[in-house]
Amino acid sequence: MSVRAGTYSIVARDPVSGELGVAVQSHWFSVGSLVTWAEPGVGAVATQALANPRYGPDGLALLREGLAADEVVKRLTEADDGRDERQLGVVDASGNGATYTGSGCLDWAGGLSGPGFAAQGNILVGDETVAALATTFTATDGRPLAERLLECLAAAQAAGGDRRGQQSAALLVVEKDGGYAGLSDTLVDLRVDDHPEPIEELRRLYGIHESLFGRTPRDRWIEVADELAAELAQRLARLGYDEELPVAFARWSGNENLEERVDGIEHIDPVVLRALREAG
Repeated sequence: MSVRAGTYSIVARDPVSGELGVAVQSHWFSVGSLVTWAEPGVGAVATQALANPRYGPDGLALLREGLAADEVVKRLTEADDGRDERQLGVVDASGNGATYTGSGCLDWAGGLSGPGFAAQGNILVGDETVAALATTFTATDGRPLAERLLECLAAAQAAGGDRRGQQSAALLVVEKDGGYAGLSDTLVDLRVDDHPEPIEELRRLYGIHESLFGRTPRDRWIEVADELAAELAQRLARLGYDEELPVAFARWSGNENLEERVDGIEHIDPVVLRALREAG
């Protein structure tokens, strides 16, 4: 099965954390269901244009064998009779990036790769879109990978984007045991399937995601001394949580889906404290 999906995307690896991710935008419904593939410690793949969905799992399988990104691109495309209409981006676990654009892809189509990334797009206004993906990724070095990828999408759209307009966008970032409760490899997996401004909507969803699952460094947590403990108890009681403070706090934070930001009651994440103050 092949699906025409004009789009722009970037696959990338963070050199410090080892996180791997893909971000994509297209004038096509539910682009994240097709384009984005990533596995921690292995690599990331974006398959698009007259997309071959097998490039995702097959590409990850080749990366799992230890093949470099350019060799993965070579093997996938050489084995595919429809390669002239395919587009593909791959980054491996070492941060090598490789991109491929078939000669039959609709203009403008092309890609760029560099340390830690591969960026590509088709049916674009011009090459400025892919250039914006690449330059923005490099310019945002040091920030969390998910934020960098969102900035890349925004910059690419500002540079022209898909010449047919916008419809859907997606963001996928993985890290071994880095997700929910340390039992998931998925750090971020967000999709906007149909929206007039999908990148802005993706930003909004990412903000909610970060408020629930983000990580405030422990040295920025606040000690719950007597005065703050009394305030917490009063606020929780006003919200109907009138048990002993540890029980009330645990029950409230669980009901608000903030348990990933809670570790006892001796110290409190400032994000959680702000949420409680705003609530009661």
